Amino acid sequence: MGKTLFDKVWDAHVVDAMKDGPQILYIDQHLIHEVTSPQAFKELEERGIPIFRPNQIVATADHNTPTLNQHLPVKDLLSRNQLKQLSENCEKHGITLYALGHQYNGIVHVMAPELGITQPGMTIVCGDSHTSTHGAFGTIAFGIGTSQVAQVFASQCLLLTKPKSLRITVNGTLKKGVLPKDVILYIISQIGTNAGTGYFCEYAGEVFSQMSMEGRMTVCNMSIEMGARGGMIAPDDTTFEYVKGRTFAPKGLDFEQKIAYWKTLPSDPDAVFDKEYHFDASDIEPMITYGTNPGMGIKLSGNIPELQDASFKKALEYMNFQPGERLIDKPINYVFIGSCTNSRIEDFRIAAHFVKGKRKAPNVTAWLVPGSRQVEAQIEAEGLKTIFEEAGFQLRQPGCSACLAMNDDKIPQGEYCVSTSNRNFEGRQGQGARTILASPLVAAATAIEGKIIDVTQYLN
Repeated sequence: MGKTLFDKVWDAHVVDAMKDGPQILYIDQHLIHEVTSPQAFKELEERGIPIFRPNQIVATADHNTPTLNQHLPVKDLLSRNQLKQLSENCEKHGITLYALGHQYNGIVHVMAPELGITQPGMTIVCGDSHTSTHGAFGTIAFGIGTSQVAQVFASQCLLLTKPKSLRITVNGTLKKGVLPKDVILYIISQIGTNAGTGYFCEYAGEVFSQMSMEGRMTVCNMSIEMGARGGMIAPDDTTFEYVKGRTFAPKGLDFEQKIAYWKTLPSDPDAVFDKEYHFDASDIEPMITYGTNPGMGIKLSGNIPELQDASFKKALEYMNFQPGERLIDKPINYVFIGSCTNSRIEDFRIAAHFVKGKRKAPNVTAWLVPGSRQVEAQIEAEGLKTIFEEAGFQLRQPGCSACLAMNDDKIPQGEYCVSTSNRNFEGRQGQGARTILASPLVAAATAIEGKIIDVTQYLN
């Protein structure tokens, strides 16, 4: 029987295995940030255990960082202390850190791929649930808890039970205006937020093979939102072309040899998956969420379903929506384009293309937050900054920003925010804030109109 992409990468990293039990998996790359690493550093220090392989750890500051005046001292005491602690820990243990202000600083799941740190066939972990982003390269990448961060620090390995395999295949041609964010929101709306629990998901079919790397990262990023441990897409010429020439990517003969290996990774034709789903691209339209989990999504032109479930009623009560209601023409005062899901250059190009020559609605506060210093530089170099500023958008500095209420960029209580982030949980963007997830295109159109609109009418 053939092997899946997941099996091939997993099996190549098993150090030891117990019969029908957990396995010891070697970790190629450990990414850390200021929020989930301090306790792990402290645990090792208290137990007198050194960091085993500091050269395989890369750190960045992203969650707590302000997105304005990054050259000034951080005002928030907790954030300032966490950033200081990260710097001290990295310096002490010889770990590479891209601190606030560094040319490579950015959201951990944006800066690692753009620097060529993320490469096919790797195992990658980070104390952050959206580590699944890196699976877009054909890596086994997943989020870990603080005790596991300490485990990797000490041994460069993890004790794990191997997940089951799931494949989601989408074939056909996407309609105009349907972006990768819509594809993953549609999938989660169809299969639910628990369908992937206990599984590692591979995305297959024409839609994913035709996607850019930025689009693939958006899809894999949200694998965790359907309960999966992670998501993967088989490496191909698109992957190799993206990795080639990046700062820490292999060079010359080494790169050619790596490609030869990477080409062996895609799932074998006779590989068997534990669970499969199939979708037709023509059924997918621009999506929007109406509830308090990413599975509560509808087509832009659709109506909120009528369900009697208690949690469904609670979600609608929080969002102040009614069953059967359409969200078209719903007034919106906040728009956020950013997060590890949608803060890459492609996302800003899409938004700028729509915004060019227009002016945002006066009732809207629109925050654009690049995922890294490098994306910020690209926005400026390509003239997108001018387009956004002339349209009245506020371009901020890199960071996780309004994706989560862990920094200054919070949405006020009771306000709606059309957001390109990954989670619409209660209070995710600020206490009492109401999050509506959408693609960068839908978010940009909302900012221009001051309300949710059927963006497809603009495109046809």
